Amino acid sequence: MEAVKEEAAPSLGAIQAEGISEIYSTFGLKMTNLKGIASFATGVALQISEEVCQFHNIVPIEVKEDGVVVIAMADPLDMIAVQIIRAKVGKDIETVWADTDEIEFAIGSIFSDKNTFEDTLQELVEVEDDLDEEEAIDEDSIDILRTQATDAPAVVFVNSLLVQSIQERASDIHIEPQENNLRIRLRIDGMLREFPPANRRLQSGVIARIKILADLDIAERRIPQDGRVKFKIMGRSVDVRCSTIPGIYGEKIVMRILDQGSTSLVLDDLGFPPEKLAQVKEKANAANGMILVTGPTGSGKTTTLYSVLNYVNSPQLNIITVEDPVEYRLEGINQVQARPGVGLTFASALRSILRQDPDIVMVGEIRDLETAEIAIKAALTGHMVLSTLHTNNAVATIIRLLNMGIDKYLIVSSVSVIVAQRLVRRICTGCREPFEPTADMKLFMNRQGIDLTKDTYYKGKGCKQCSGSGYWGRFGIHEILFMDGTIKELIIEDASEMEIRKAAEDAGTLSIFDEGVDKARRGLTTLDEIIRVA
Repeated sequence: MEAVKEEAAPSLGAIQAEGISEIYSTFGLKMTNLKGIASFATGVALQISEEVCQFHNIVPIEVKEDGVVVIAMADPLDMIAVQIIRAKVGKDIETVWADTDEIEFAIGSIFSDKNTFEDTLQELVEVEDDLDEEEAIDEDSIDILRTQATDAPAVVFVNSLLVQSIQERASDIHIEPQENNLRIRLRIDGMLREFPPANRRLQSGVIARIKILADLDIAERRIPQDGRVKFKIMGRSVDVRCSTIPGIYGEKIVMRILDQGSTSLVLDDLGFPPEKLAQVKEKANAANGMILVTGPTGSGKTTTLYSVLNYVNSPQLNIITVEDPVEYRLEGINQVQARPGVGLTFASALRSILRQDPDIVMVGEIRDLETAEIAIKAALTGHMVLSTLHTNNAVATIIRLLNMGIDKYLIVSSVSVIVAQRLVRRICTGCREPFEPTADMKLFMNRQGIDLTKDTYYKGKGCKQCSGSGYWGRFGIHEILFMDGTIKELIIEDASEMEIRKAAEDAGTLSIFDEGVDKARRGLTTLDEIIRVA
């Protein structure tokens, strides 16, 4: 009876190859000869893992120019396997049919070369800091963590994540333990983008690896920690700030990538209108005064200040900064790291800096009345002072200083120019196309006094260059307020914010929103971006 059952229900492997070919040909599938392929998509295979490749009898053989991953499968109609692979690699999948034996041989070939791949990653990512990874700790659990941190899976994962982040132009890496996996997100052009999650088993090793590199305490998991590590990634020196915070499933890590090689610190490249740029340069070259840059976190304030410093930097000037943290190292400029924990605050550092015979002083941020008073008095006594504030627009900065308790006469005597700014995403030039605004958008813009029917607007439809987002890179939109006689008089007269704004507009100051719409008219960004940011 058993023999009869076997003959009545033969396995798929028992069917002749010609029969399988006839079945799959009805779906337009032809057998692919893997023996003729010189190299496979090794990086994708390692991302999928050897276990998954063997279980589903699949092997990635190519990544096309448009990003589509070609997978050879013994059963190309296994849609469950296709969905699993698509989720792991985060890309579209194209399947081809291949012989089971050839797939098994290819899997063995790929994963036998895994060490070579790991060596290549190690060459791409070098730790530049001299850190002692062999510090003796008696606790067994900490010894286990250190072992996991130096194991190949954790090292390969962290190195490959860093390489991918540089390639994708990411500013931040988010590693977030979840109940069933390790969530990975990258902030690209200011927006978080989700990438394939990692196996939950990697969590402890990956977190320990990063904490060791950043010189953090791997034994401490109950409180947040902050550290820093310097890498050389693909030949470029990159500073990475690491921050941990405990969560219910483990420690979440955010790695801020400070890649000076990808950031222009040239004042002419900031996108200021030519006439405003000339005025900003004139104020920056003055012997004294104050330049304030305002905006929310991540709006490029520090980059703007660094660009001003680069513009005025010369051997004849003593330039000193106090920052928290020091984001980029600038040659020829004395930079001080604020350390509130030991009493080195912005205010105390600023007092000491003024005894160092400075010409130009940059204060990372004005956070309190004490710092504001010292900075303003420095601007009044023959120093050029640069700093930032967290306000929504340029006029609101004046009101903020008044509300902090700064005397109005000190404000009009010291502040030269206020720059409020935001960063918006630039439309990808590879897929830019005309765009017809929606009825809701037209209605919204009409309420702002803007008629969208008079101009052509654009958007990016998504392509390989921009990974389907329609955007590539970011640039600034600004509101630049110069403290002329009229503005100063209104401040002295205790005028309202609306009255000061009206006078600024009459003098030619464009709001952030209006400048953003102008950039959208020129095809540099989208109306959606302006509405989102401004």
